[in-house]
Amino acid sequence: MGFMDKIVGGGGGQVSTTTGDYVELNLDDVSTESAEARTQVRIAEIAGQADAVAIKDAVYDGDIVFADITRLRTNDSTVEHIVDELRQVAQEVDGDIVRKGDDQIIVTPAGVRINRTKLGQDS
Repeated sequence: MGFMDKIVGGGGGQVSTTTGDYVELNLDDVSTESAEARTQVRIAEIAGQADAVAIKDAVYDGDIVFADITRLRTNDSTVEHIVDELRQVAQEVDGDIVRKGDDQIIVTPAGVRINRTKLGQDS
């Protein structure tokens, strides 16, 4: 199971993802002459309080962050402290934050909102 399976609700279990888990797709048929992207989607793992600093910096820089918190125990007060810090950052930049289950946090910068309805379930 890959990182995206966990985001969209694939099976359970703890998965360790690395940059080697991502495959570059062939973009020969796509024009690459566009302007440089202002927003990046960043992937992070949170194992402790120090890891939240890089996430906060990325959101302040205008990036979207998908953070894996499976390395933390869900009943640990560290998780709630980190979530509170990231919630404050999202509010400061007028962004958004959502926690998906016990293992994912998504934080966005200004101008990006997270729709909490799964695709195909819109009414």
